[in-house]
Amino acid sequence: MGSVVAIVGRPNVGKSTLYNRLVGARDAITDDFSGVTRDRKYGFCEWSGKRFTVVDTGGFVSGSDDVFEAAIQKQVRAALEEAAVILFMVDAQTGITDLDESMARMLRRGNKPVFVVVNKVDNFTRMMESNEFYSLGFETVFPIASISGSGTGDLLDAVAELVENEDPLENPLPKFAIVGRPNVGKSSLLNTLLGEERNIVTPIAGTTRDPVHSVYNKFGKEFILVDTAGIRKKSKVDEDLEFYSVMRAIRAVEDADVCLLVLDATQGIEAQDLNIFSLAQKRHKGIVILVNKWDLVKDKQTNTLRDYENGIKARIAPFDDVPVLFISVLEKQRIFDAVEAAMQVYENRCRKIKTSELNEVLHNAVETIPPPSVKGRFPKFKYFTQLPGYYPSFACFVNNPNWVRDSYKQYLENQLRKHFDFKGVPIELYIRAK
Repeated sequence: MGSVVAIVGRPNVGKSTLYNRLVGARDAITDDFSGVTRDRKYGFCEWSGKRFTVVDTGGFVSGSDDVFEAAIQKQVRAALEEAAVILFMVDAQTGITDLDESMARMLRRGNKPVFVVVNKVDNFTRMMESNEFYSLGFETVFPIASISGSGTGDLLDAVAELVENEDPLENPLPKFAIVGRPNVGKSSLLNTLLGEERNIVTPIAGTTRDPVHSVYNKFGKEFILVDTAGIRKKSKVDEDLEFYSVMRAIRAVEDADVCLLVLDATQGIEAQDLNIFSLAQKRHKGIVILVNKWDLVKDKQTNTLRDYENGIKARIAPFDDVPVLFISVLEKQRIFDAVEAAMQVYENRCRKIKTSELNEVLHNAVETIPPPSVKGRFPKFKYFTQLPGYYPSFACFVNNPNWVRDSYKQYLENQLRKHFDFKGVPIELYIRAK
């Protein structure tokens, strides 16, 4: 089923407020007039032991009121194609509108679970009135008030039952996803990797809603490419290409072990790239940054590779221990270096460190630079161990976790990176009471 949850609905029903409540952030612009969500927003939510990505589709409608309806229809179609669960938001204050009904008709034609989320239910009368939304034809209706959060717990319980946690054990081969904004060269890279000898490409049968997976098996390397680049181009690409590409990128990140983030050298790293980067980081995926079209950069004298790479690392800090490769898909330059880098990052992500080695390195680090005191009290580290899991995470046992500052956690992480190769892989340190 996957684990992408899309919030759809006409403008001004409170999609961004619900999104902010679910992902625990205030990073979508919310205001009380319709159509203010201009930015594309996706973050993740943890509930009942499940982690899933939430997409606020409001950000994918642009332009004036007359194009709203068409744009919203595209957004609903894409959500039907890509999401595992759809939250269809309506407004108890205004009741059912024509636009709600036309969206409901489209959603009923899909085969995805749809929850009707009736927002602004903040008193008993509205609670009773929310029953009218059953007439939209869906089994499950959740009355909520997204500003105060009332009712969102029941909604999340229902969502958590339907989404899947990633289960990387289905196939032992590493999974690499090529992600990035539209037109940076993802398709060309995929075709270059797979294209020369199609006979050794075996597509893995999957359902229509999954990204296409292809097995790469050449030069002693075998892995699965999660193909988001091969988006069958929609007839009207202009408006919704960005939306489809974002939904696909999110799905691919969920699906992969390592993400190859392709940038356009002529444009640099943009906000959308940083969004995808931070999503991959939060999901503990390996990351390799590929700067494509370096051959097209005019002013190479003043803009050297090193300066360019430092510029990228400054934007992605503090997690900047990431391989950055300059490639040209068109000229087939350094394409196979990219494969090597991805394989190395995959190995780093699977790395297990002996407890004795780990304790030796980190106890030395603590002795060299002891943790600063908090209100005159010093944390004492007793023991370190690597936790079982799909990505590198470590438990640090200490007399009082509240006395360990974030800056000191960062210092310990840097020491781990210095002594063990975790390049391209996010690390998680959990400070626990002994």
